[in-house]
Amino acid sequence: MDHHVSTIKPRRIQNQNVIHRLERRRISSGKAGTHWHQVRVFHQNVFPNFTVVNVEKPPCFLRKFSPDGRYFIAFSSDQTSLEIYEYQGCQAAEDLLQGYEGEILSNGNDQRSVSIRGRLFERFFVLLHITNVAANGEHLNRECSLFTDDCRCVIVGSAAYLPDEPHPPFYEVYRNSESVTPNPRSPLEDYSLHIIDLHTGRLCDTRTFKCDKVVLSHNQGLYLYKNILAILSVQQQTIHVFQVTPEGTFIDVRTIGRFCYEDDLLTVSAVFPEVQRDSQTGMASPFRDPFINSLKHRLLVYLWRRAEQDGSAMAKRRFFQYFDQLRQLRMWKMQLLDENHLFIKYTSEDVVTLRVTDPSQASFFVVYNMVTTEVIAVFENTSDELLELFENFCDLFRNATLHSEVQFPCSASSNNFARQIQRRFKDTIVNAKYGGHTEAVRRLLGQLPISAQSYSGSPYLDLSLFSYDDKWVSVMERPKTCGDHPIRAATKCFLELREKDNHWQTKFYWHTEFRGKGPPVKQPTRQVKEGETVTGLGINGRSCNATRGLV
Repeated sequence: MDHHVSTIKPRRIQNQNVIHRLERRRISSGKAGTHWHQVRVFHQNVFPNFTVVNVEKPPCFLRKFSPDGRYFIAFSSDQTSLEIYEYQGCQAAEDLLQGYEGEILSNGNDQRSVSIRGRLFERFFVLLHITNVAANGEHLNRECSLFTDDCRCVIVGSAAYLPDEPHPPFYEVYRNSESVTPNPRSPLEDYSLHIIDLHTGRLCDTRTFKCDKVVLSHNQGLYLYKNILAILSVQQQTIHVFQVTPEGTFIDVRTIGRFCYEDDLLTVSAVFPEVQRDSQTGMASPFRDPFINSLKHRLLVYLWRRAEQDGSAMAKRRFFQYFDQLRQLRMWKMQLLDENHLFIKYTSEDVVTLRVTDPSQASFFVVYNMVTTEVIAVFENTSDELLELFENFCDLFRNATLHSEVQFPCSASSNNFARQIQRRFKDTIVNAKYGGHTEAVRRLLGQLPISAQSYSGSPYLDLSLFSYDDKWVSVMERPKTCGDHPIRAATKCFLELREKDNHWQTKFYWHTEFRGKGPPVKQPTRQVKEGETVTGLGINGRSCNATRGLV
């Protein structure tokens, strides 16, 4: 037996040459079901390799691409209109950039550089429609937009502050016994949701929510799953569910909160005749209802039955001990898990109304079936069971690419590199001074529920294809701080092959560093990067006091 022969075979790194890959694709069909993954690997050969800094743009707020990459939306400078642009493809500026070498066109003052920066945006994007959306003093929220699965329509939200005088009537503010008390940190507003046809620019439908509190920023208060739209009214503790038709209209499906079924009022009237009488006379005051709201009642019933199933007297005693605290829980966030199930986060009223910002406050996660009106499960925010579900089925919470024919997730449940990042984050909390396992679970579950369409499916952010510093750029749509150096993206295979030689195969850079006059400023960068994934166009919008520009 030869002891000098290694029993571990070194991993074979496939040839990354584009000609080799094209020829291999021509003569080999590959394994069944892997076609889309084989095509996705070609993004390692076709990638963004040129950056133009300080591109002039129209006076608007850039938002994002449509999921199919055909359209780009922006909000007008007065935040009352939606601007719809058609993307022309990366070849649209070929003649402008012809002859330039290197990887970046910086702040040159020569005539050609100035001309390129002034004409580049209009080459890539052609303005199709300007749709006047917000009216009656409302302003569009720049961080709120949801695209339908067919990429035909987009849903945006607008809001207007309520004047101090005249003050809204008491029973407009408190419409049921679960309504929360507003305060200056969480003021009431008038909200409207609008759906616009991207092809025609037509405003198809609008729904209004008067004297309410709906968190529009980052789509936290609304969730679109396929054609089901759910909207959480924090003030009224009510979830409104609509169906979005292909024509772009909202159809009322159900309202969950005070009642779970539409005919629950008839059942209540049989026990409390005054409820029916007040409703008929227009003098109804649900704020003074003598009964517990239907959704909260189902939550309490589930917890009581779980205490009974435990079989111990201690479980029942604990239920009675915390009964008042459970009754005072309020809905804070929610998301749709599918067309029938809601994932709701309950916490104290002080947290919901932003009086308290302590992340260590106790909270509960509830899985609710809208069709059967049953509570399926309840978890605390320190539940190891829920954390295990989240880590193993993270993509079912994110729902990043429901519109896509094939899902390309990049989460801890489906990507080894993303799993390593999450483990390092978890270990950091466990080993921190005031950390520990419980604190790590609480911090990780603090991500739930996840806002709709807040994760990118771009292959250039796929950790199985490229390696980059997730401190400066990530798959989650949130503003990031500008670094002092460009963000480097390297090919994964070359990284594994040559990491022992400290040599990375750099493919491209994200240039987001400060390049203006004066001292550099650490400033947030809005990354509009997830739309066009075929030709590899990315936009970084950066704002700093009076200076605005594109990278």
